[in-house]
Amino acid sequence: MRTLHVELGSRRYPISIGSGLLHQPGVLERLARGRHALIVTDRNVAGAWLEPVREALDGKHLQMVVLPPGEQEKTLARFGEVIAALAELGASRDATVFALGGGVVGDLAGFAAACWMRGVRFVQLPTTLLAMVDSSVGGKTAVDLPNGKNLVGAFHQPAAVVIDIDTLSTLPDRELSAGLAEVIKYGAIFDVGFISWLERNIEALRNRDPIALTEAIARSCRYKAGVVQRDEQEQGERMLLNFGHTFGHAIETEQGFDGLLHGEAVAVGMVLAARLAAQLKRAPAADAERLQVLLRRAGLPVAPPAGLDPEALLARMKLDKKAVSGLLRLILWRGIGKADIVRDVQPEAILRVLNPS
Repeated sequence: MRTLHVELGSRRYPISIGSGLLHQPGVLERLARGRHALIVTDRNVAGAWLEPVREALDGKHLQMVVLPPGEQEKTLARFGEVIAALAELGASRDATVFALGGGVVGDLAGFAAACWMRGVRFVQLPTTLLAMVDSSVGGKTAVDLPNGKNLVGAFHQPAAVVIDIDTLSTLPDRELSAGLAEVIKYGAIFDVGFISWLERNIEALRNRDPIALTEAIARSCRYKAGVVQRDEQEQGERMLLNFGHTFGHAIETEQGFDGLLHGEAVAVGMVLAARLAAQLKRAPAADAERLQVLLRRAGLPVAPPAGLDPEALLARMKLDKKAVSGLLRLILWRGIGKADIVRDVQPEAILRVLNPS
């Protein structure tokens, strides 16, 4: 087992990465310090992984919420269901919420934990690669609105993140590729050496080699933890982690959260951001091509879905949380491993990338 820490003073917490952690005696029970525990999961995950977590917490006053799967379920209505379950449980201030699932479950359960009695403990038990390397670490919790992603939420750090790589054995191939987009992102914005490692190991990762997966997850979590430690509430450097996300979120929202998966949309968004940087003479076009080739090898799309209106996507982007007074701020790079926050990108340049013909 590997253990990293997110260093936030008195709120320091561990990220444990290994095989069989959900079945390991005492691991989860030690993390539920009070009498009450709530497990939030979805139907896809519950069939394979709910029972060992329920058994581990059997001595607690326990309640479970099993949600339908999918980004379209990350709503205020589903948030209300989790809050209602906490009320029915009679959850006290020392209750612990366990988020067993992907990013949707983690975001929604974490937001409920942030709001119940002004904040109770929660533990991330990510079961998708994307959640393992991104959303489970850093304390961002939220739900979506029809207007855009993650517009209602709070920063609320978990008490621990427990990453059992065995859960990836039941993850569909498409979901695994979606997670690889976020892994590739860390190399794209921080470390050209990691991109080279990924180029050498992408087939092993797609074949679920446990050594390669553990290394990729640990490296990704180390990058994420470092940024969170330096900029917990996204006032500066943490914005760099949104490379590709402004484009990607616009695509997801325009598709009604029922088209590309989040990681797939981020992959497209990274390619668009890299092309925009090349168009603005900020970065070599060859680096955009190198990124695109790696994403394709990871099984990811690299172009927006057909039929999306560039003007509509631009309007969605203007509602992005990084925008200030209606002016867009984008994460662009100067080449692989060197990302910047770029203010007041002109809409005409964005439209040229969205509609290259």
